[in-house]
Amino acid sequence: MMIKQLSVFLENKTGRLTDITGILAEHNINISAFSIADSADFGILRMITSDNHTAERILREQGIAVQTTDVVCLIVPHVPGGLHKPLQLISDHDIQIDYMYAYATGPDAIVAIRTPTPQKTLTLLQEHNYKFLEE
Repeated sequence: MMIKQLSVFLENKTGRLTDITGILAEHNINISAFSIADSADFGILRMITSDNHTAERILREQGIAVQTTDVVCLIVPHVPGGLHKPLQLISDHDIQIDYMYAYATGPDAIVAIRTPTPQKTLTLLQEHNYKFLEE
């Protein structure tokens, strides 16, 4: 139920993101979801790909700093309030959310949630019958 996410550390230089997407494209790896956060000196590209294991290996071989982390990929109805209910549950159980990103596909939205305690988060949401994206 846990999904591996790749975090790629990028210099804030023109073309670095293009380099990453090009490397993945050359190896027929699709990016399913991503988020980019930046600071003055570097950016962090967080992404879920069609083959995280191979993507991690290939990027490392290219000298690119990359690490994997677990995220919970929750499926919620793509309607007003669909996200509020599980977030309220997480808050009510004092689970901190480090970050999250989402994408909608038809009637559902997929929300990647990173917490300091991903297994606790997953178990809590499972106990309340939430559904999850599987790797």
